[in-house]
Amino acid sequence: MTAEALQCKECRERYPLDARYACDKCFGPLEVAYDFSGLDAASARRKIQAGAQSLWRYADFLPVAAPALPSALAAGVTPIIRADGLAERLGLREVWVKNDAANPTHSFKDRVVTVALAKARELGYEVVACASTGNLANAVAAHAAAAGLESYVFVPADLEEQKILATGIYGTNLVAVRGNYDDVNRLCTELSSERDWAFVNVNVRPYYAEGSKTLGFEIAEQLGFELPDRVVVPVASGSLFTKIARGFEEWLEVGLLEGEVPTMNGAQAEGCSPVAQAFEAGRDICRPVKPDTIAKSLAIGNPADGPYAVELARRSGGAIDAVSDDEIREGIKLLAETAGIFTETAGGVTTAVLKKLADEGRIGSDERVVLVITGEGLKTLDAVRGSFETTEIEPTADAFGERFERGALAAEAL
Repeated sequence: MTAEALQCKECRERYPLDARYACDKCFGPLEVAYDFSGLDAASARRKIQAGAQSLWRYADFLPVAAPALPSALAAGVTPIIRADGLAERLGLREVWVKNDAANPTHSFKDRVVTVALAKARELGYEVVACASTGNLANAVAAHAAAAGLESYVFVPADLEEQKILATGIYGTNLVAVRGNYDDVNRLCTELSSERDWAFVNVNVRPYYAEGSKTLGFEIAEQLGFELPDRVVVPVASGSLFTKIARGFEEWLEVGLLEGEVPTMNGAQAEGCSPVAQAFEAGRDICRPVKPDTIAKSLAIGNPADGPYAVELARRSGGAIDAVSDDEIREGIKLLAETAGIFTETAGGVTTAVLKKLADEGRIGSDERVVLVITGEGLKTLDAVRGSFETTEIEPTADAFGERFERGALAAEAL
């Protein structure tokens, strides 16, 4: 299988595989089109299983050739764990957590940046850039440093301090914009027409987005080349949500999987939920909103792929739900206490939506559910301040015994 062209999602017009992201005829978004003819499923499966311990094991399904030498930042092949404690707490039969915080810069953005930078270098770019809510900033700065490329990273000025620190350390040109993500993205779109730079989520976005498919590939491979019944995914622009499903669809098309696309459930924060609002109202179009949520990595008020996320949720029998900031904090704590995984606020959103689905009886008793966690909790420490207590004692065994024996006796009395 090879990448053939860029194709408009709306009118299906085709373009060369260069740096462009919108259709000249209808201004629709472009995506990579592939030629599946001649692919043998059995051979493809053997090649994948013998491949690199990174997302390049799926190179035949990506729009750029695998690099000759492995990168120091090998993205992909992150753990998927069976979370029986979480399932029991929620009254579900089988829950798996796909923990993409285990990537090199601790989020799924390593996947998309790996593919985008490989394509940028193939196209001859020497400077890479991005608009980011944090995780992408970390990934672009790190991967550019490893590749010896100059980088510019544009972020909202009120971004979490942890994400600012974890970006600037790589020596990038860090630009804090006085505005929200949508303001940052508009600036980068304007700059992309003026400068000969590869903006990973603007002019090379069609290739960048393909990196998210590898999450779908990995979930299926790690479940023994089987599909789950339901997948719960955070929604910001909507690209990750739709591309995970696209990964499943491609493998179904070529015969690597059997069945049908799982029920796809998207998760948003109530303070920035244009896709959830459109789904609930039965609209095809997402009305822009001004973000106001602790889940800054999902705070995209005008999501580019929102309409496609709505369509996928409907088509697969799923939904797009939103949860409050308090529920997000509870979701972070729930996942940590039951699965031992400390997630950032986006994972709190996703876990809280899973809980909501379970509480409302919207998940079948026999379902295999995959919860997608996209980032590390150390990136959003402020979100969990005050969520637990610390016991302070004098440095003596008597002090310890008195404090904890008294606490145990009090608990027994209850």
